[in-house]
Amino acid sequence: MKKRRKLSRTAEHRKMLLRMLATSLFRYEKIRTTYAKAKELEMYASRIIEIAKKGNLDSRRRVHAMINDDAVCNKIFTAIAPRYKNRTGGYISVLKLGRRLSDGALMSLVRLI
Repeated sequence: MKKRRKLSRTAEHRKMLLRMLATSLFRYEKIRTTYAKAKELEMYASRIIEIAKKGNLDSRRRVHAMINDDAVCNKIFTAIAPRYKNRTGGYISVLKLGRRLSDGALMSLVRLI
C-alpha cells in the first residue's frame, strides 16, 4: 500500500487540487507551491506524462479525465509527451525555495525538465 500525503483535505478536495496544480504545471511549465503539494504533484504529473507517451486514443481519454482542459490536453500530446519519448522517468524537478514569510511553509518550484 502506498503512503500518500493527505494535505489536510478530503479525498475529493485533494483530487481536485492535484488536477488544478497539474493543469497549471502543464500550461506554464513551472509553478511555485508548498513542498508537500509539490511532492504529490510530482507523482501525479509523472503518471500523466507516462500515459500520454503512448499517444493512442485510450491514453487521450485517460489524460482528459485527469486534466479537464482541452487546450492543456492538446499541449500535453503535441508538445510535452514527444519531448520525453526517449526518457524513462524524471520528467519533473522540485527545487526548494525557502520558507514563506507569512506562515513559514517550505516553498518549492516545480518545473518540467
